[in-house]
Amino acid sequence: MIKIGIMSFAHLHAEAYIQNIRSIPGVEWIGFVDPDSDRVKQFSEQFRTWGTSDFDEFFAKKPDGVVICSENNNHLSMVETAIAAGVKNICCEKPLATTLEDAEKIVSLTESKKINLMTAFPMRFSAPIVAVKDQLDRGVYGKIYCFRSENEGQMPSLHRKWFVDKKLAGGGALQDHLVHLTDLFRWITKSEVDSVYAQSSQCFHRGEVDVETAGMAMLHFKNDCFATIDCSWSRPDYYPTWGGLNFEVVTDRGAVQVDAFRQNLSVYRHDIQNQVWHYWGSDSNQGMIEEFAASIREERPACITATDGLRAVEVVQAAYESAASGQTVKL
Repeated sequence: MIKIGIMSFAHLHAEAYIQNIRSIPGVEWIGFVDPDSDRVKQFSEQFRTWGTSDFDEFFAKKPDGVVICSENNNHLSMVETAIAAGVKNICCEKPLATTLEDAEKIVSLTESKKINLMTAFPMRFSAPIVAVKDQLDRGVYGKIYCFRSENEGQMPSLHRKWFVDKKLAGGGALQDHLVHLTDLFRWITKSEVDSVYAQSSQCFHRGEVDVETAGMAMLHFKNDCFATIDCSWSRPDYYPTWGGLNFEVVTDRGAVQVDAFRQNLSVYRHDIQNQVWHYWGSDSNQGMIEEFAASIREERPACITATDGLRAVEVVQAAYESAASGQTVKL
């Protein structure tokens, strides 16, 4: 039986991951640790599970793997703590770090200690995206020219206030949403980004926070593909869901549109003013956590690595540099 727990419930995705872990045969959910005692009380009661603020008490349960869901700027310290406690398998929320230096430290540490670290990029397990990638790999659509994409959402302070704290989150919309599509396009094209041009602003929620709430980036890849990414927090508070991710890939045979969150039903109720969505589709989080568990069971690296997380951080940091200078930044 594989034992998996969560380190910190700061990130809202922890609320999904606990259910994902519990549903995998042959995996034992051991509980969670969080330095915030208020979160321990809240989430241990909400999910009827064991939680503690004592890291020694948590590691005494001897987890085979942990999922890190702390604030972005605490990822490095959480990784270091887990490794010092003897944990060999770690799944870490994205972005891997808030600075390039921290991301490089995580990669160096996990490689030197032979740690299996998986960066949490669940969109690689989205059924629509997997299906299109398979067709692209088989040459069904021909040569890829470019991508036009969006990863928009509500301002995440609605769910966790630390997301708009520059110190804890590392930034705003660019930091929060640029990494998913960057990783997907690296994965699909099998090529690395060689330059980034970006612009950012506070055209949404102006003056409410001290981070950017809108962003647009253009990525150029070494194989001459390019991509535009709208990563803005442009959805209003009453939008049916917290976010979304879609893209159009243009090839020499036409264009293919992909929407990772289209598998839902639109519901209108007399007692709720706004439309709501009931999602019926595949669960990309479940696929990701099952891959993490499989990598532990099979004693192999997960299919998404710490280096994948580092490459996305490189693009985000280049985007901030470009937005500040107004110039294209070479990687």
